[in-house]
Amino acid sequence: MSLDGISMHPLAIELDRAVAGGRIDRINQPNRQSIVMSLRLPGKNVLLHITINPQNPAMHLIDKAPENPPEPPMFCMVLRKHLETGRIAGVRQYGLDRLLMMDIDFLAAGGQIITKSLIVELMGKYSNIILVQDGVIIDALRKVGTNSSRVRTVLPGDAYILPPQQDKLNLLETPVDEVMAAIRSRGDMKLSKAILDTCLGFGPVTAKEAAFGAGLPGNMPVNELNEGDFSSLKGSLAEIADSFREPCGAASIVIDGNNKPLATASFPLHYLTDERTLTFGTISEMLSKASSLTGSYQIPDKDRFRKLVKNELNRAENKVQKLRDDIAAADNAEEYRIKADNLMTYQYQFHDRADAEITVPNIYSESGENIIIRMDQRLSVVENVQAYYKKYDKLKRGKELLEQQLERCLEDIEYLSSIEASLESSTRLAEINDIKSELIASGILREKPKKHAAEKQSQPFSFTAPDGTKILVGKNNYQNDRLTFRTARPGDIWLHTQNIPGSHVILRCDGADPAEETLLLASYLAVHFSKAKGSSKVPVDYTRARFVKKPSGAKPGFVIFTNQTTLYVTPEQDALQAVLLQDA
Repeated sequence: MSLDGISMHPLAIELDRAVAGGRIDRINQPNRQSIVMSLRLPGKNVLLHITINPQNPAMHLIDKAPENPPEPPMFCMVLRKHLETGRIAGVRQYGLDRLLMMDIDFLAAGGQIITKSLIVELMGKYSNIILVQDGVIIDALRKVGTNSSRVRTVLPGDAYILPPQQDKLNLLETPVDEVMAAIRSRGDMKLSKAILDTCLGFGPVTAKEAAFGAGLPGNMPVNELNEGDFSSLKGSLAEIADSFREPCGAASIVIDGNNKPLATASFPLHYLTDERTLTFGTISEMLSKASSLTGSYQIPDKDRFRKLVKNELNRAENKVQKLRDDIAAADNAEEYRIKADNLMTYQYQFHDRADAEITVPNIYSESGENIIIRMDQRLSVVENVQAYYKKYDKLKRGKELLEQQLERCLEDIEYLSSIEASLESSTRLAEINDIKSELIASGILREKPKKHAAEKQSQPFSFTAPDGTKILVGKNNYQNDRLTFRTARPGDIWLHTQNIPGSHVILRCDGADPAEETLLLASYLAVHFSKAKGSSKVPVDYTRARFVKKPSGAKPGFVIFTNQTTLYVTPEQDALQAVLLQDA
């Protein structure tokens, strides 16, 4: 959902006015795809956020800095060395391309001013942040070698090569009549595609908006337009061009019914008539909102742990299927015992090593059906009996071991599912560190734990019901244990989804009976922060905290409880969303 090149033109103007003259006070790298600069300007401090996340690459101002890892990545250290204390000379755009350049000045020896440039290429999956001085690359967030690109490498020491300019017309510099003539020449092409191929920096969103502004369908062939249509299109393009020359104060996001962004632009959008449009006073505000809607910010290691747990779950589920197949095969053990008993009964009727198989009446059949017993002619009749009993004993013992393994494997799946649910609930670095410690302790993650004195203990969600009652929700298994056995008082109410991995929920009532609406709200939260999120008629168990115990040696988050009551709830979204906003 990135902006196209022409929408970045007013963004560059907006950023230049906001940060030019600012001194770079601090640079942080919250995750591997983004950096945050703390800038000091006269009378105020601002935060500049740059992300190359493929979902929503952007450069904009933010109000609150995201959390940072205890140890800064190498690229962050390079930027700190080269850019901190520098003064921003300006922010500019290269042509109408999706490329912004920030020039930073430094006072060198002898009063000489040197300039370094931070080049931000916001081009989807090819996005990058590159530090350049005198046309030579110092470092880049994404290094591109010859194995990745034969055309353009991005490596320290290489000359920085600008992307080639497209052979299109710049609507901000070219007379509209000349642009219209170029569109007319694309007679067989659909209108929105013709606009896209003619106008430099236009993306699909701007091209469709231009056609809509002219009252024309974007899929209409150019050669079917009449003079009145061309006149309307000319007016629409002129209007759009005017809105790009300066920030218009009406940047837009179009979202669907699920709050999923469909289009973003630095000007008002109208062509998606059936969807909801959000308008913002600055492009930075719009990009911040788009980032939150797409979930483009990722806490360091969260995605890595999610993939790790998913792989472990898949492995465990495959093992469960194999164990069940082996147990089904071991169920045939009874057949070997039956054959051994029959052969023992009729052994005196047969001679050693004489028959390859024998047929006798089955002593266990009420109707007197025959049973066929295969014989190993290398063995005597008695030795065949012993061989059948030995096979039976081996399969029976194997089945017991397989069933024990299956039970352990199912427990592992339940535990891994609880970690998976914890990852979805975690929103802060301290919570991810809890999960990391848990993964290391359980042997799932093979890393040595690192201790950082500055790390803060993670905290659970804290909500307040309409009647003032506090509701606490654990975000991971370590938090769940602390919440249930340290924070909760014996008379508080403990809630959890029945046989479904999820958070422990504590309703702070200290022995009193809570209001029915408050108990329901707590049960909604238990469902929302579980694997049953979005489901209906979910069973939620609740009991007083004094009835919740932790078995000796149990995994984190695992408890047993008694005296519970079960509610079957379908969360009311209005009531749930109202309380969830407290943590937003």
